[in-house]
Amino acid sequence: MTDSSDVYCHHRIDCAPRQWKAVADALNGDGRRAIEAAGGSLYGIWRSQIGRPRDELTAITVWGDDLRARDGVAAALRRMTAVRKHEMQAMTPTLRPTSSTAPTRQGNFAFRWFETPAQHFDEFLVLSAKGWPDFEASYDSQVIGLWRLIDGRADIVSSLLLTRRPDLAMWERSKIPQGEKEIAMRETFNRRYDLCDSTVVYTTTLLTARDREDTARWT
Repeated sequence: MTDSSDVYCHHRIDCAPRQWKAVADALNGDGRRAIEAAGGSLYGIWRSQIGRPRDELTAITVWGDDLRARDGVAAALRRMTAVRKHEMQAMTPTLRPTSSTAPTRQGNFAFRWFETPAQHFDEFLVLSAKGWPDFEASYDSQVIGLWRLIDGRADIVSSLLLTRRPDLAMWERSKIPQGEKEIAMRETFNRRYDLCDSTVVYTTTLLTARDREDTARWT
């Protein structure tokens, strides 16, 4: 189970042209060992599919109380000659994940960011919990996590939703409800959508998947 003090860090890593794989391999090798030695864990590394630059990586790491260790890992990333820029955001889990066990199945992973007025965030969570079971059952999909960013703002809640679908075709299928159950689920998510001030999404595939490697050329 996730410790209540666990902090997840979202990393956006801008790599030099054609160096995304070399950086990912280094992060998944020596980088993973360094993270574990510092008391953290590597949750996953994703590469761009649709909506982000080809040479950008997304990574998530997990840390306990002592966040000084994560700063050392961030500094090590910035020292890599193939890394042009690194941005890191700390966040805490809300409804999910309930465990820090990393995702391992390949698929279409959507990173959706929300900006929600603070007074609406409790309802945002209620609508999410209501819609997820039918979403997962209807589309062979999984809600990996919904994190709240630690950004110090009182009026707006920034959050990140990470979902997995089997492939891009299922992404399209999930936007076209069929039958009463799917229509009701879509209405639930529409109400959640309308609570937000803004939202944006991009899709990725999982470089740390254990079942298969994605070799397609996307962005």
